Amino acid sequence: MLDEKLLGYINIAIGREEEAFHFYTELSGKVADTTARDAIIWISKEEKKHKEYLEKFRADGVGPEAMRLSDPVYYKIAEHLDEPEVQEDMSRAEIFLIASHRELRAFKFYSELAALYEDGDPAHEMLNKIAHEELKHKEKMEYLYANTAFPQTDGG
Repeated sequence: MLDEKLLGYINIAIGREEEAFHFYTELSGKVADTTARDAIIWISKEEKKHKEYLEKFRADGVGPEAMRLSDPVYYKIAEHLDEPEVQEDMSRAEIFLIASHRELRAFKFYSELAALYEDGDPAHEMLNKIAHEELKHKEKMEYLYANTAFPQTDGG
């Protein structure tokens, strides 16, 4: 059984994952570019998986072993560029930068929650793994941003 404090954090996290899913779903409807839309749809499905994982953790005590710990590349592009506003006529690069910023905020949210628990505590491990999943999403969005904003040319 989860303590009240952790249960409250899990409920907040579930709400945030649901909000992220809806944000990305709505954003995908505003994106004309097929490549960008496909990436946004992919990330919306990832957020839905996180919500389902958190719901299982809350209901059944599914432990941190149910999620792998990844070792993402931390490009830090979002940390150095302003987040664009969501608009009807966004470029592919702007779409990926918006997603990078959202994933950065999610990474920080879960990292800060994980820090409230001791290493080795199942709550710490579970929250840390979700934080790294969010960082993986950020890595993918920043990779797509960099390759869109700074495409390779014939000259190298």
